[in-house]
Amino acid sequence: MKKIFFTVVILTTVITTQAQKELQTFKKINKEVLKNSQAYATLKHSGETIGHRLTGSANGAKAEQYAYDLFTKYGFKDVQFQPFEVVSWSRESVSFSIRNNGVEQTYKAVTLAHSPVSVDLQHAEIVDLGNGLEADYLQNPDKAKGKVVFASLGLLPNSPAGTKNLHRSEKTALAIKYGAKGIILFNGVKGGILLTGTASVTGDLIPIPAVNISNEDGWVIKELLNTRPLQVSIKMKNHSGPIKARNVIATLPGKKYPNEKIVIGGHLDSWDLANGAIDNGIGSFSIIDIARTFKALNLKTDRTIEFVMFMGEEQGLLGSTHYVENAIKSNTLENVVYMVNYDMAGNAIGFTAGGRKEADAFFKSVGELVKQVDTAFPNQSGAGGAGLHSDHEPFMLQGVPTASSSSRMDRKIYDCYHADCDATNLIDPSWMVNQVRFASMFLYALANAKELPAKKMSDEETKQFLINANLKEALKIAGDWRWND
Repeated sequence: MKKIFFTVVILTTVITTQAQKELQTFKKINKEVLKNSQAYATLKHSGETIGHRLTGSANGAKAEQYAYDLFTKYGFKDVQFQPFEVVSWSRESVSFSIRNNGVEQTYKAVTLAHSPVSVDLQHAEIVDLGNGLEADYLQNPDKAKGKVVFASLGLLPNSPAGTKNLHRSEKTALAIKYGAKGIILFNGVKGGILLTGTASVTGDLIPIPAVNISNEDGWVIKELLNTRPLQVSIKMKNHSGPIKARNVIATLPGKKYPNEKIVIGGHLDSWDLANGAIDNGIGSFSIIDIARTFKALNLKTDRTIEFVMFMGEEQGLLGSTHYVENAIKSNTLENVVYMVNYDMAGNAIGFTAGGRKEADAFFKSVGELVKQVDTAFPNQSGAGGAGLHSDHEPFMLQGVPTASSSSRMDRKIYDCYHADCDATNLIDPSWMVNQVRFASMFLYALANAKELPAKKMSDEETKQFLINANLKEALKIAGDWRWND
């Protein structure tokens, strides 16, 4: 009995000592970031000197070099470009008009990415498909054939309880599946805001034009469609061709398990309507500043950390997919033990485990330790849910555990998602300071954990995980469901 008692005492003492050491490091991180964070300053400077960061453009190449130079400036000796070559897309021009009782009216519209390079669609009939979900088509499977689908980007008011929305690319894929010759998606955000983004589930060109119009114009057209037939004319020019882009990788070698690698990444690229401050400057420049913090404090970790700036996320997860495919080919994916993704992440209020419930306790315990440094930290940490359409996805589909953070930022900023108002003035600098200090603490804890909170899943375990997360339908639409059922 005494032996058991003394063993418990020794283990408790060891755990307490480890926690105290970690707490002291957290305090150092907190002090360093509060005093010296460069995240907002570098984001602002890049916006002023580069502008948007569209993959494959001259601006995109400048952004890649900018990130490389920052990593080097902050003391990383092993900084690399990871080049990849893909067929990419960029917009040129678009015109959009509606014929109502013989009268033509022009509306503002934005082309959705991967629409055809040349379109001259004249006076095609429009059909209202509600939310643009499969259930809407199944009511009359031939309704969209040879017509232009009109649908809401968000879920319409009074949609059936439990209705799960789809991504714009998945709605476009359904329109193509049911024989439509075009798709119009109207924004859910008020204020005349136009949204862009890819309409392709694969990153390849789609065979039909896809456009976004404003919320206000969308409701006008929807009301008209309730009373009379309407025709649409769409003319557009776009460019598609091979481009070269580069992920940027800075490595901090692990001292105890150097072959176990934690990838902390975010996409550096943005769309071209603004400078992409929220999507995803706030995430990517925070990650670069996390790297700066680790170097400034000369922090050592048991596991290797790769700080990765992915390009091509907006055009179909191009950079992260290349990273994973390259790792599979080189038999190094097994070395990636965790992927931490920060996309539109700022002002962290907790850490999320990407739906991996077994990691819940670890994430909450790290949050409690963070709370000892700053009692205002809410620690809304836990398993969270699994989702798609960001750079964690290619890793998750291979069974790699993923993580991110919950954010507390002004909800109004999300109105400018993929829009021409996504600029630096949306951001409160304190959001980036908080993101860097709390995310740095979490990364340090994860990289030094005695045991990782979640392990890589087998192929069968991954399949079941995705089914349980209700992701099978979306993955099948995208052609990313690699199982035979």
